[in-house]
Amino acid sequence: MMNKVPQSNPQDSRQKLQENLEKKETTLAIKNHLSCSGDRKNISPQISDVTSNGEMSFSVTKKESLTNNQLSEKCEIKSPRTTSSGTTLLTSSGDDLGKNNGSVSHSESSACLNSVMVGTSQSKSQSSEENLSLISTPKKVAGKRKREIMVAQRSSSRQIKRKSFDDENSSASPYKHHRKCDKAGCDAEIPICFASAARSCAGSGYTSRWYHLSPGEHYCNECFEFFYRSHKDGYNRFTNWKKKWSANGRTEATLKFFMVDQMLPYWVQCTLPECGKWRQLPRDVELTSNMINNFQCKFAGQKKDDKACLVEEDQRINQVFTLDWLASLTHPALLHNSPAADFLHRYYPDGVGLSPTCSRCKVVVVSLPNGTDTGGHTEFIGPSTSDRTYLDLKPQDTSPNTCIQPFYQPLEPRRARCFRPDVMEPEEREVFPEYAREPVMYLGIRNLIVALWYLDPKEWLVLDRVIENLMCRGLVRVRCVYDSRRILKYLTLKGLINFGIIQSPSSFTLLPAECQESVIIIGAGAAGISASRHLKNLGVKVMVLEARNRIGGRVWDESFLGVCVGKGAQIITGVINNPLTILSQQAAMAMRIVGEKCELFAEDGTVTPSSVDQRVEFHFNAVLDAVASWRKDQTHDTNLYDKIMEMHKNFMEETKMKFSEEEENLIHFHISNLEYACGSALNTVSTLSWDQNETYPQFTGHHTLLLRGYSLLLEQLAEGLDIQLGQEVKEINYSGDKVIIRCQDGEEWKASKVIVTLPLAVLQKEEVTFCPQLPEEKLKAVHRLGAGTVEKIVLQFPYRFWALKVKEYDLFGHVPPSPQKRGLFSVFYDLSPKSSMEPHKCFILMTYVSGDALLMIENKPDKEIVDMCMSALRGMFSDQDLVVPDPTSWFVTRWKQDKYAGMAYSFVPTGGTGEDYDTLAKDLDRKIYFAGEVHDSIAGLYYSDKLIV
Repeated sequence: MMNKVPQSNPQDSRQKLQENLEKKETTLAIKNHLSCSGDRKNISPQISDVTSNGEMSFSVTKKESLTNNQLSEKCEIKSPRTTSSGTTLLTSSGDDLGKNNGSVSHSESSACLNSVMVGTSQSKSQSSEENLSLISTPKKVAGKRKREIMVAQRSSSRQIKRKSFDDENSSASPYKHHRKCDKAGCDAEIPICFASAARSCAGSGYTSRWYHLSPGEHYCNECFEFFYRSHKDGYNRFTNWKKKWSANGRTEATLKFFMVDQMLPYWVQCTLPECGKWRQLPRDVELTSNMINNFQCKFAGQKKDDKACLVEEDQRINQVFTLDWLASLTHPALLHNSPAADFLHRYYPDGVGLSPTCSRCKVVVVSLPNGTDTGGHTEFIGPSTSDRTYLDLKPQDTSPNTCIQPFYQPLEPRRARCFRPDVMEPEEREVFPEYAREPVMYLGIRNLIVALWYLDPKEWLVLDRVIENLMCRGLVRVRCVYDSRRILKYLTLKGLINFGIIQSPSSFTLLPAECQESVIIIGAGAAGISASRHLKNLGVKVMVLEARNRIGGRVWDESFLGVCVGKGAQIITGVINNPLTILSQQAAMAMRIVGEKCELFAEDGTVTPSSVDQRVEFHFNAVLDAVASWRKDQTHDTNLYDKIMEMHKNFMEETKMKFSEEEENLIHFHISNLEYACGSALNTVSTLSWDQNETYPQFTGHHTLLLRGYSLLLEQLAEGLDIQLGQEVKEINYSGDKVIIRCQDGEEWKASKVIVTLPLAVLQKEEVTFCPQLPEEKLKAVHRLGAGTVEKIVLQFPYRFWALKVKEYDLFGHVPPSPQKRGLFSVFYDLSPKSSMEPHKCFILMTYVSGDALLMIENKPDKEIVDMCMSALRGMFSDQDLVVPDPTSWFVTRWKQDKYAGMAYSFVPTGGTGEDYDTLAKDLDRKIYFAGEVHDSIAGLYYSDKLIV
């Protein structure tokens, strides 16, 4: 007989299913509550204790990753209990929900769920109630509810997500949830609103949206609405700021920029050495230079607190120095009241690191007609309105020094030693790669440092002076201070600031101890002295060896004529940004502007009409342009003189024009000026590379005369340097770890590095032996370059006989009577004192000989050369009644015969290229370096090719 299978009771199965479902929903509710009650990382409310009455208490503890079973065990469900206030709580009865004698009814289960799910999402509560109702309601009703849920599930996932999120954070929930910042890479779990502008500001609580400025700086949606909505109280303030920003800036005046520019609090560092902590100032406190220099933690509050420095620094400070923090910064620091603004009126401020709301920022729109010459003419302000031929080199209080224009200006030609304020140079991108993508913040700091230096180059620019001018809001100021130290050191190391007749502070250290090796510089000329001064300021142990019994090299002044006259360098060709101008300012030396007006006289006394002079000059410049066009596609070189005469002849044949003898002589006068500039006759100068240096930015502005001479500058620059005179170097041995230098008298010197500043003519004679021998490539470059020569003749007279004809002009020209005499006394400079700044009453003319004319005087004695010069002068002034007197004193230079010079300056001969300078500048095994004739081969050397003899 088969056993009868017992029939299950449907009512019992339904009740058991309902109990299991209630238990599961209760467990899930507790889990959701524990995971959603807090937003701090690894922090959430946990059940901490059960009272004697069986009531549970909650506390915030570190969140643990628990499985469902572990969660059920940790948060054991207890039976409900109702307090006197009517609140339903869970109590500990010692019985499980699964036991028959401890089973709870549906209403009791619902009460239990309501008590546990405090702070859980409303959507999840509704879902739980819907699932329970599907079981406890009739079949038709349950099916209807089920269909409604299925319809809702078919809606877009984005709508469901947004609805679920809004429901989670609805005010109906007893606990408001925190919200993380949505910015990628921001790890702020509980952002805090820094603005606190609106009465309903979220603070560190809930807001519908956080606006990210940096990982430690956010503002809430309520404060956004406070300024953005027209019916809010902050709207007028935002719109007024917006008008000012839009008037000067190029970027859109958004509310985020407003918050960065106006609402972020300032940060300042404690000046006590034992503290140095960064502190946040109240939002309504404005930062000043005085506060930056004197701030201390104990005075930060309303009352003095001696223990304030013991308070820990804000943890956000450490994040500022990371690359991730800089990358997550939404808006760069734009500086307020930066001195650089005085130089940058032609730029949009926010493009060069300045705030458009800065009071100094006034954009000047420049619109010039087509064809306008922007040749860099600048009006200079002299010490008095009646004497405008002398440069006042003192910095002005309200505007930058007119001799100093460190930033490129739109619509003007590029100048030497001139920064692009809106662009990082390629080397800057290599040194500061973190700013390569967004350079505005770097540009603001760099432009500030450059402006501060050029506004007062008499003082060493220290970091404290930079920091006191770094005015910007927010944590980004901490980063600006940190990077300003790096940028200041970089610009100092490159010799772009902190150079000249100044000494670095004793506390200044730029190079690490392992880099402070001994250096010997061979040659105490302009390049050697300036290199030595710069290296000593960097902390390097340096010594200079000089063969002469004086310093200066080709800088050599004489004063026996009653006024300082340079046998070598004397005229500065272009004062704007010229390092020699900075040196003159540091030495408080006046410079006299050399006028450009030059009357031309023939040897029969005839004055060249200005119309003829202008026509021939225009023709000569057109010939040079034709030569420049011809050489564009040429590889075969030829000498410049032949090419000029060829182009001149072709022009005359094509136009059927004929020049008179006077006009032909004028052509040769202009050729002689070009030979003076090159330092050689044009029949030896390269047509392809004669002006190779013109491809680089040049010094612009007036040509000036140093009244007290170059020698005084070098003497002040050499103060405190270790210079050994009378040490003629004969051998440089760099085969070992140390470089050994042997001199003519047998003296030996050793150093880690050596800088050679010997003239090119000395290197070509190979009187100094290198061991090992110089590389073949460098030797070829040495001999492919040309050693140019120019000689001076200086005459002193008892009176100024040329005054009636020349008037007050500074120079006059001598038109050669024939091409054979081209370059013989071409231009005369009047060096006579002209104001109270030059008290001695003496009358001086200086002229020079260049080109092939040097062969005519090479072997003649000084007296015979002076007689030749006087013959030319008497012919030029033969048409006036005033007699030309004999000179009372004179001197003639002999640079070509000078053993330690042998030249004036270098040029590129036929067959050579400008690349030979680069080859000559290359170092040897990182031990031997070359400077001087190779111009700016190492940081801090001044452009010696601008010292015109």
